[in-house]
Amino acid sequence: MRRYFGTDGIRRIANTELSPNLVYRVAKAGAYVLSKHSDHTPTILIGRDTRISGTLIESAMVAGFLSYGANVKILGVLPTPGVAYLTKKLKADASVVISASHNTYEFNGVKYFSNKGMKIPDKLEEEIEEVMDSGKLDDFSAVNEKIGVSEIRTDLLDEYVYFFRKNFEEDFEKLDTSNFVVAIDTANGATSVVAEKVFTALGIKHYILNNTPNGTNINDNCGSTHLDVLKKYVVENKCNLGIAYDGDGDRCLAVDENGNEIDGDKILAIISNYMKEKGTLKKDTLVATVMSNLGLNKYAESNGLKLEQTKVGDRYVLEKMLKEGYNLGGEQSGHIILLDYNPTGDGILTSLMLTKIIMEKNITASEACDIIKIYPQVLINAKVSSDKKNDYENDPEIKAKIESLEKEFSGNGRVLIRPSGTEPLVRVMIEGTDMDYISTKAKELADLIEKKLK
Repeated sequence: MRRYFGTDGIRRIANTELSPNLVYRVAKAGAYVLSKHSDHTPTILIGRDTRISGTLIESAMVAGFLSYGANVKILGVLPTPGVAYLTKKLKADASVVISASHNTYEFNGVKYFSNKGMKIPDKLEEEIEEVMDSGKLDDFSAVNEKIGVSEIRTDLLDEYVYFFRKNFEEDFEKLDTSNFVVAIDTANGATSVVAEKVFTALGIKHYILNNTPNGTNINDNCGSTHLDVLKKYVVENKCNLGIAYDGDGDRCLAVDENGNEIDGDKILAIISNYMKEKGTLKKDTLVATVMSNLGLNKYAESNGLKLEQTKVGDRYVLEKMLKEGYNLGGEQSGHIILLDYNPTGDGILTSLMLTKIIMEKNITASEACDIIKIYPQVLINAKVSSDKKNDYENDPEIKAKIESLEKEFSGNGRVLIRPSGTEPLVRVMIEGTDMDYISTKAKELADLIEKKLK
């Protein structure tokens, strides 16, 4: 059982649970693990989002790296995918993003990326934890001229802007952008420093919302987890499309011209359909997680595509893509990985692909979504004993209830049971055609699980 790292790095309340001392240890141990096979002085990049605790965590992180003897480039506020892109481009040995993604401002976190710009695998996080708790950190202290040095490189933001210009400038120059307007919600987060620059450089008309971070308003009733403000704005201002990023900029959700949500499953359908038409979708396959809507399965079947599903977490989507040679994958939450461009979810990249497809096809955003039907979905948390979270698999009554429901759905519904990784909960998710019916069945099943596993 890992003590510090969860499904997406370390994420805790800043300056209490995520103390400077803990961050220092994570940095020093991480520098050792990620560069121990290197024959040169390692260089590590650090980027962060706009949280008030960001510079505090950054300072502790820098101290840990320098103490080990690593050199550091401080990128300042930059979206997670921007850090990943620069890690590869600059041939750095590793990088760190200081962010708690879509969480509120009092949280912060640490995410490590390898020299390939990808989140490090579970086994390396486990190795970092072992080193942190081994009592050997002092043995890894550099002395004299071996101490690392840091430099401020906020100018590298321009390299990330150029990445988008290089890949999309010619495409948008060929399109009539005069009557297309996008509303962009940066969640007062990391994309606030770059989104407007990118859309302006590409000549896309846009309004910008929630783009004035103050350290405490990140994700505050805005961004991809709070779409109501964007929905209202799009409709009232007659925008063609609304775009919402999360705090660190690796997620993107959208809103059509009528104010309806376009989630990650719909985005995957739209992009995969376009890539198949262009002959660029490798092996005619897209990758999603088990939490993706049944409608994505049905869309894939009816369009001659293969859908591969992984456990929850964009890192597992990426692992599958790399292993099998696929180039498109993502999550319902808006992590979309376009591997031909960047090896991590990239909100701005996703939004540009979506904008380009809609404009190129000369259709509305709502028409683009017509290719997929989303099934009603209910998620209920069953409260159970921590040591019994996985026992549902062996309980005859629970198994019989699940099998009965699946047989009843006969391919037009789905039951998914998933123990929480961090809480004493078992998540019960049911999909089907009738919302009232699946709500009733989900509650019945959750109640049964609570009764049997309390």
